[in-house]
Amino acid sequence: MNWTNPFKSVGIKLFIAIFASILACVLTVGLLAYSEAKSLVEKKVSEASLQTITQVADNLDIIFKTYEDLSLQILIDKDFHTLVSDMSSGEDDFARFEASRKLNDKMQAYTLGNSTIKGIMLLPVGENNSLPVLTTGGSQMSRAKALMESEWFKQSVELNGKVLWLAPQEGGLSLDSSTPTFGISRLLKDSVSSQASYLLLFEMEVNSLKERYAEVVLGDDSQISIIDQAGNYVVHGDPALIRQASGLPLPTEGSEAKHGSKKVDTSDRGEALAVYQGFESMDWRLVGTIPVNELVKDANSIRTLTWITVAAAAVLAIGIGGIIIVTIAKPLVQICSLMMEGARGNLTVRSTIRKRQDEIGTLSTSFNEMMEQITALALQTTRSAEQVLSTASDLTDASRKTSASAKEIAVATEEIANGATSLAVEAEKGNELTGHINEQMQQVIEANSEMVESASKVENASKQGTTYMSSLIQKTAATEQMTRSMVEKVDALKESTGSIVKILDVLNSLTKQTNILSLNATIEAARAGAAGKGFMVVADEIRKLADQSRQSIDVVAKITEKIRSEIDETVHVLSDAYPLFQEQIHSVKEANEIFVSVQEQMSQFAHRLDGVTSSVSRLDESQAVMAEAMTNVSAVAEEASATSEEVASLSSEQLSISENLVELSEKLDAVSRGLSESLSRFKIE
Repeated sequence: MNWTNPFKSVGIKLFIAIFASILACVLTVGLLAYSEAKSLVEKKVSEASLQTITQVADNLDIIFKTYEDLSLQILIDKDFHTLVSDMSSGEDDFARFEASRKLNDKMQAYTLGNSTIKGIMLLPVGENNSLPVLTTGGSQMSRAKALMESEWFKQSVELNGKVLWLAPQEGGLSLDSSTPTFGISRLLKDSVSSQASYLLLFEMEVNSLKERYAEVVLGDDSQISIIDQAGNYVVHGDPALIRQASGLPLPTEGSEAKHGSKKVDTSDRGEALAVYQGFESMDWRLVGTIPVNELVKDANSIRTLTWITVAAAAVLAIGIGGIIIVTIAKPLVQICSLMMEGARGNLTVRSTIRKRQDEIGTLSTSFNEMMEQITALALQTTRSAEQVLSTASDLTDASRKTSASAKEIAVATEEIANGATSLAVEAEKGNELTGHINEQMQQVIEANSEMVESASKVENASKQGTTYMSSLIQKTAATEQMTRSMVEKVDALKESTGSIVKILDVLNSLTKQTNILSLNATIEAARAGAAGKGFMVVADEIRKLADQSRQSIDVVAKITEKIRSEIDETVHVLSDAYPLFQEQIHSVKEANEIFVSVQEQMSQFAHRLDGVTSSVSRLDESQAVMAEAMTNVSAVAEEASATSEEVASLSSEQLSISENLVELSEKLDAVSRGLSESLSRFKIE
C-alpha cells in the first residue's frame, strides 16, 4: 500500500465527505422547498379554479334548464296541439293556412322572447304525416329533409318526449354553416291522443355560451371550453377547434367523471392542470386548463436561489476542506512516515509535533513514548536471549537421557495391556448378543400388545357398525313411508291444477264478454257524436284493460300448464325411486348380518391373543436373568482392561513427554539463536 496516493489520503476522504454532505444538505433542502412550493401552488390554484368552474357550470345549467323549460312549455301548450290538429284535419285550405300562420306566430314569439335562440324548427314525424315544415328566426327550411334523415332525429323520436341535446355538427344544424350552433330537440306528443306530429328543434349559437363566461379568467394563458360526452369541443376560444377531439384524458366513469381536477399533457401547451365540472342537463363538461409552467413560474425563484446557495456552499466546503488538510491530514502524514521508518527497524526516530493540545498532539507524544519503551524492551530482550541460549544446551542433554529410559518401560506395559484388552473384547461380544435378544423379545411383546389393542378396536367398531346399521334400517323405512306420502300429495296437487285450468277458462270467457261490451260501448259513443267522446275514452280504456286481463290469463295458463307438466315428471320420478328404496332396505339388512358375524370372530381372536401374550411374558423374564449374568462378566473384563490400558497410557505419556522435552529443548535453542539474530537488526544507539 502506497500511503502517498492522494486519493487514499485521510484528508482527501474527509474533504470529499464534508463537501458532499454540505452540498447534499443544501441541495436537498432547496429542492424540497421548491417541490413543496410548487405542489402547494398547484393545489391552491386547482381548488380555486375548480370552485370557479363549478360556479360557471351552475350558471350555465340555469340557462340549459331555461331551454328545457321552454320546450316543455310548448309540449304542454293546448293551443299548440289544437293548431297542429287544425293543420292536419282542417275543413279547407284556408283553415289549414290560418292554423299554420298562427302556429308560426306563436313560434316567432318564443324566438323574440329569448334572444339567445337563433331559430326554431318544427319537423313533422311519421311516414304518412302531411304537415309542413315550420321555421322561425335563422333556421333554414332547405336543410329540413337532411335533418329528418339524421341519426339524432331518429334518436330524439325514440326518446318519446325526453330532451336530446345536440352538439355542433359538420355543416351546422340549420343556420349558416360558418356559425357553429348547438341545439335541443324534443318530440311533441299530444297528452290527450298520445300522438306526435312534430319534432321541436331549438338552435342557439355557440358564442352565446362563450359570452356567459368570457370574463372568467383562471390564470395567464388559461382556456375554458365545453366538451361533449365523446370528448369533442362544443365551445372553444378557437372556433376552428369546435367539433374537434379535445385530446384531454379525463375520467369517463365513476364519481371523478363528473367533477374534479387532473394533470394532463396537451399537444400544444405541454403539461397543464385541467379542472372540470359536469352539467346536470346533459353529459357535457365545462373544462378549464391552465399551463403548469404559468402556475409555478413564481416558485422558480426558489430553485434559482437553491443553486446559488449550492455554489456558495461548495466554496465554503472547499475552504473547510483546506483547513482540515492543513491541520489534520498533514500531521497524520508526518506521523505515518515516522511509523514506517520504525517498522523498518530504526528505533531512534522521534516526532517533533509537541505544541498541539489536541488528539494529534497526544498521538505524537504517545508515539515518542512507545518508541522509547520498545527500545528499552529490545535491550532487555537481547540480554535475556543470551542467557536462554546457554540454558537450552544443558536442557537438551538431560532430555535425551530421560527419553531412552521411558522407551523401555513403555514396551513392557504395552504387552500387559494387549492381553487384558482381548479378554474385554470377548466379554463385550457376549453382552451385545444378549442385548440383541432382549430387544427382539421387547419388540415381540409390543407387537403382541398392539395386536390385542387393534382386535379390541375392531370389535368395538363392529358393535358400533351394528348399531348404526339398525338406525339406518329404521331411517330407510321412514324415508320409504315419506316417499309414498309424497306421491299421494303430488297426485292431489295435480287435481288442484286441473281446477285452476277450469277457473282460467271462466276468466277468459269473462274477458271476451268485456271486449264485446267495450266494442258496443264504442259504437254507441260514436253514434252520440261529440257528446259521447268522453264515454268513448272510457270504453277504450275498458277494452285495453280487458286485453291486459286476457294477456295475464294467457301467461297464468302457460305457467299452470308448466306446473302440471312438472308435477307429472315428479310423479314419474317418485314412482321410479320407490323400488330403489326397497332394494336399499334389503342391502342394509344384509350388511347388518355381516357386521354381527365380524363381531363374533374378533371376540374369539382377542381371546387367543391373550394366551400368546402370557407365554411371551414368561420368556422375557428368563431372558432378563441371562442378560444380567452376561453384564457382570463384561464389567469385570472391562475393569481389568481399563486398568492395563491406564498403565500403558501412563507409560506412553511419559515417553511422549520425554520426546517432547527433547524437541522443546532443541526448539528453545533454535529460538534463542533466531531471537539473537533478529535483535541484531534493530538500531538502538
